[in-house]
Amino acid sequence: MQEKLKELIADLKEEEALELVKEMLSNGTDPMDVLETCRTAVEVVGKRFEEGKYFIPDLLMSGEIMENISNIVKPHISADTEEKKRGKVLIGTVEGDIHDIGKNIVTFMLEVNGFDVLDIGVDVPPEVFVEKIKEFQPQVVGLSGLLTLAFDSMKNTIEALENSGLRDKVKIMIGGSPTDEQVAKYVGADAHGKDANAAVELSRQWTEGN
Repeated sequence: MQEKLKELIADLKEEEALELVKEMLSNGTDPMDVLETCRTAVEVVGKRFEEGKYFIPDLLMSGEIMENISNIVKPHISADTEEKKRGKVLIGTVEGDIHDIGKNIVTFMLEVNGFDVLDIGVDVPPEVFVEKIKEFQPQVVGLSGLLTLAFDSMKNTIEALENSGLRDKVKIMIGGSPTDEQVAKYVGADAHGKDANAAVELSRQWTEGN
């Protein structure tokens, strides 16, 4: 069923994908497995975009499908609501990239784990990151990107934080399917989060001072 769901999302078949998600959840599939399947499907969408098979409207469509799926999945994930906020995380997709699916999953997982999250959207220029970090004062900043062209935008964003005197005040993680430890080193980030769980774990370490 997970492979079928991946195909439906990658092929942008929204109604069928939503029906299958409901069926999987009612059959006892772990909601996190559903979200993980969505993440792998989005990687396929990203590849098709880079190969010129998909275009901007297709990316937006995949984002809409993911948003609807996460709305179905959210009630199935239990959160410890009594837990006080762990810390603040600001997250956004860097300039030149309009993917928000992975970012949305990370935002959701951070919120479920008790973080105060400010999601500043997609295609965010470095100066907007600077401005929002000054306003929100997070301990952790997440830079998201699903296209390889996002690497230089990540680098430029971190340089802008250095120039504004903010770099030492925050920990920066990057994420998105083409990113890895080498890319984190290249752009000047503190770490690479390979998935939403890794992003939560990094945020937890950094805000608890471990």
